[in-house]
Amino acid sequence: MDCNTLFITSLNSGSNGNCYYVGNHEEAVLIDAGISCKETEIRMTRLGLSMHSIKAIFISHEHSDHIRGLTVLAKKYQLPVYITAGTLLNCKVKLKDDLIRPLSGEQIIHIGNLSISSFPKVHDAAEPHSFVVACGETRVGVFTDLGVVCQQLIHHFKQCHAAFLEANYDEDMLHQGSYPYYLKRRISGGQGHLSNKQALALFLEHKPAYMTHLLLAHLSRDNNAPELVQELFNTHAEGTHVVVASRYEESPVFTIGQPAGHSSGESVPTLLQDLRVPYPSAG
Repeated sequence: MDCNTLFITSLNSGSNGNCYYVGNHEEAVLIDAGISCKETEIRMTRLGLSMHSIKAIFISHEHSDHIRGLTVLAKKYQLPVYITAGTLLNCKVKLKDDLIRPLSGEQIIHIGNLSISSFPKVHDAAEPHSFVVACGETRVGVFTDLGVVCQQLIHHFKQCHAAFLEANYDEDMLHQGSYPYYLKRRISGGQGHLSNKQALALFLEHKPAYMTHLLLAHLSRDNNAPELVQELFNTHAEGTHVVVASRYEESPVFTIGQPAGHSSGESVPTLLQDLRVPYPSAG
């Protein structure tokens, strides 16, 4: 196995549900489980990915769009769930004790050849965390639901070969839109979400030269537009493949790193043949 290759996809991204897949040829993890178990299975199948490759679920925080499918998914596949004490206390999901794995800030979890690093983030939740998944020297960050760009985020972003990065709202669309004032303030007040401009500033100032893919995530349905943010980032991409993650369907599977005989970042499901094993019926 090439230990410098990771496969990534957004199974869904938005206030209606968030779920991100990162794995190698043998094992994978889900970051958040905000869509139903059945829909997770359907989208994984369409991508040629097996549920049996998933070895754990990591939960970023307790909001419903990140945990909606967690209970059924963890129980059906007996998946360990890495979750902070504060998040577990506030999410009110029914998980068996033997599936719960305590998580804290600045922690590194090893799952097969994957290393998952967690670190605290700023968001209006009990104990929210972001994650970086590594295989060998290749690193993929999952950075959504961010009130501000903090120094820890910058530190980890600068080391990533690919990242899921929140670009939640266009500032003009939010402020001129129909949301009540308290909700506008919650979104943009420093503990809610990153705007397109904030995400772009992070990208422009701290993108490493070797970043091949950026998946723009958690776009607002009412205060953003995929074509708007795509054009904004494409103007400054400089060789990074920019993809807007959909709130309605899965993204393609992208290859991060450089397996022998393939260019870095190639999107090829054929590399995942060894993950295709007999698939359980949806439930």
